[in-house]
Amino acid sequence: MTVRSRGSQAGLGAVAWIIIVVLMIVLAGGLFYYTRRTGTLPGQKLGGTVTVLGVWGGNELESFLAMLKPFESQYGVKVQFEGTRDLNAVLTTRLEGGNPPDLAALPGPGQMAEFARAGKLVPLNSVLELGAMKAQYAQSWIDLGAVDGKVYGIFVKAALKGLIWYNPKAFVAAGYSVPSTWDELLALTDRVAADGKTAWCIGLESGAASGWPATDWIEDIVLRTAGPDVYDSWYRHEIPWTDPAVKRAWELFGKIATTAKYAYGGADGVLATNFGESPFPMFTDPPGCYLHHQATFIQDFIQKQFPNLKPGEDFDFFAFPPIDQGVPKAVEAAGDLLGMFRDTPQARLLIRYLTTPEAQAIWVKRGGSLSPDRKVSLDAYPDPLSRRAAEILTSAEVARFDASDLMPEAVNAAFWRGTLDYVRAPYRLDAILSNLERVAQEAYK
Repeated sequence: MTVRSRGSQAGLGAVAWIIIVVLMIVLAGGLFYYTRRTGTLPGQKLGGTVTVLGVWGGNELESFLAMLKPFESQYGVKVQFEGTRDLNAVLTTRLEGGNPPDLAALPGPGQMAEFARAGKLVPLNSVLELGAMKAQYAQSWIDLGAVDGKVYGIFVKAALKGLIWYNPKAFVAAGYSVPSTWDELLALTDRVAADGKTAWCIGLESGAASGWPATDWIEDIVLRTAGPDVYDSWYRHEIPWTDPAVKRAWELFGKIATTAKYAYGGADGVLATNFGESPFPMFTDPPGCYLHHQATFIQDFIQKQFPNLKPGEDFDFFAFPPIDQGVPKAVEAAGDLLGMFRDTPQARLLIRYLTTPEAQAIWVKRGGSLSPDRKVSLDAYPDPLSRRAAEILTSAEVARFDASDLMPEAVNAAFWRGTLDYVRAPYRLDAILSNLERVAQEAYK
């Protein structure tokens, strides 16, 4: 039998109390962190609604709604989504009428900065755990959502641009090979034409945003001819739209897009074809075209139209080839931002949720999207093409964001319209660039 003294019993009692106090502090700290991150206690349902205005439709909307299901189930918050292809007009009208959505997709970092400086957006510094964000996202992605040191936007998905898609089996059957330079790409384009076929499928129709696919072409060419420093000077309007480097990029794009024998359907086809449907002729028998320039998200459109096609076997991509020697290799990326226009508990909770790797992995697994969150595993990507694109996006030494999305809204819209005018009448290029310069001079004031 062991006998303890009253002193030893008192000592053990003190130790037990210390352990209890420590556990209470740890539990309280955990609850405080959880509550700060979510706005609720564990197991608590917040309830209520949150409104989201966005551009997504079709598969994109289905994927976004899939992201929302765990959130709605866990917190009891109903998300009301309103979709529109004319986001700028609808959002501006709602803001002017004093009826903003809680959250909205933003046309790009350039327009986000305009809303932020006009006092329309809610700063997110007190909403997000920026320490956790920096562990998940490269600083450049956080900076793209920031204005004057404050974060106003978060990226819910990303895309790798500057890709050229093709049908490998059609290539082999026709005796074509993947080009590694711009000159080889032009030579292939000429060879396809000489064979009595059409090399390129290009579609610029996108409702109120028609023309934006052409801006991607021009941006890729500026990166590969003038380099990333000139690219930056261009979107910041440190050089004019009439600068020779900018004009040359338009002309190289026009060499393909405005030449009837190179583009499927000629100029009329280029202008009238919806961007999401434009790669489809690559998969007809015989093929209507052999090449298509578009970002990673086009894979989703291809697979929905042709569900039996296998990525990497029936369709593939190669990088937009280098044009001028000595220009650093660079990739172009884009992404969909969300900003908060009304500060509510439900809006705070949703925007925090959408930055998590668990939420972003849902869209990634469904295909058609990349995540800028480094904690989303490559294993989450459903096929070899999306995994390859994700690796390129996260490992690129020189990367630039879509230039038009960094420009003020007025310049971006004029850029879209200018490309349509150029395809209709390429001889008017000088007048088109001069008009863009006038718009830019006013917008950048």
